[in-house]
Amino acid sequence: MQIIGPALSVGVIALTAHILRVVSPKFGQLVSEEANRYGYLRHIHSRIITNAEEIAFYGGHKVEMQQLRQAYNRLVNQMTTIFNQKLWFIMLEQFFMKYVWSGTGMIMVSLPILTGSDVGSARTRDTAITESRVSERTQYLTTARNLLISAADAIERLMSSYKEIVSLAGYTHRVAGMMDVFEETAQGVYCKSSVIENDQSSGIIEFRNGKPIAKGRIIYSDDPENMSINLRAVPVVTPNCDIVVPKLTLCIEPGVHLLITGPNGCGKSSLFRILSGLWPIYAGELQIPRPVKDVPCMFYIPQRPYMSIGSLCDQIIYPDTRDDMKRKQITENELRSILKLVSLEHIAQRDSFDVVRDWKDILSGGEKQRMAIARLFYHKPRYALLDECTSAVSIDVESSIYEIAKGMGITLLTITHRPTLWKYHTHILEFDGLGSWQFRKMNVDEQQKELFLS
Repeated sequence: MQIIGPALSVGVIALTAHILRVVSPKFGQLVSEEANRYGYLRHIHSRIITNAEEIAFYGGHKVEMQQLRQAYNRLVNQMTTIFNQKLWFIMLEQFFMKYVWSGTGMIMVSLPILTGSDVGSARTRDTAITESRVSERTQYLTTARNLLISAADAIERLMSSYKEIVSLAGYTHRVAGMMDVFEETAQGVYCKSSVIENDQSSGIIEFRNGKPIAKGRIIYSDDPENMSINLRAVPVVTPNCDIVVPKLTLCIEPGVHLLITGPNGCGKSSLFRILSGLWPIYAGELQIPRPVKDVPCMFYIPQRPYMSIGSLCDQIIYPDTRDDMKRKQITENELRSILKLVSLEHIAQRDSFDVVRDWKDILSGGEKQRMAIARLFYHKPRYALLDECTSAVSIDVESSIYEIAKGMGITLLTITHRPTLWKYHTHILEFDGLGSWQFRKMNVDEQQKELFLS
């Protein structure tokens, strides 16, 4: 009889442990996949943060949002799967521990009582009364102990809930701050920690409550006869309110291929940021053609091209999607022709258009720049903003690219230090780095600068 109790407990524990091991989900693999998807989501966030300016120039927010949502939904689905698996497994585990094991313990305790002999009434009345009092005190002690344990558990739960609420408040504060920034940006309110004072802005920037006010206007022209870009007294101002150029006035007509020169930090790339709408206009007017469906007004190509996540086709049509490509009725043969124009047809022969690779690491610097030019030929905008976009491309391929772009009717706005590209432009915009500038037509000698230097 003394062996039955321990044997019963060991047998029940072994049986329930075996059942739990057999039916247990593969939590190791599930958690590993969750960590993998979480890391991929963080990777996409990091790419967007690192290449935020290039993505904004390209207008690739829709593509990036789609990839971000896909990664987020994959993570949510994996976490939901883990929660569902944990739910029924924890219910089964708690059932075994709270009911099966407790029931086994009650059987072990009741076995001596059910199988024990009757002791009779040999005890005296005083002894019975004494034992009754001891049992009552023991009952009270046990009840008080259970109440104290329950109270301590309730207080612990309250403290844990308070910590969780505080953590939730911290996340909520960050999200609310992000939403406030989005709202202020939509309203044209830009606030930086480092701004100049009112007396240092020379009246170009107006401040309100310590914040600069973007008073400039952007006018979209719908007149098909007027597709020019006009800047009227537009200052070039950095986000920290540093005035690079006090006033800039010029008119760029279609076919006016503009070469932009000047020392570092004089406002060449800043002008492209203003034209693309990345930086606010604090004064003056900017008139640009309204973008027409499937024909962008301007297309920016930086010196460091951005390679998105996706296939070879996705690199060429970025920021378009496959649906946009089908809607434009562009075939893969046309994409092969575009790659041939930039001397990248070997990539299409080596990999199909649907192969997904890490193109940022596979392609060389010159190949990435030529891939960016392929995007230009795919979209065929009215104006191309070229910011040292062929610095790693050979001169012969570079010359062919500029000739093809001009043949497509694309007006070139180029920032370059290569004299070989001067002959492809008709006008020049010179910054001196001190706030002054000069916009004029290039003469024949300047267009033949390559010959003089050689």
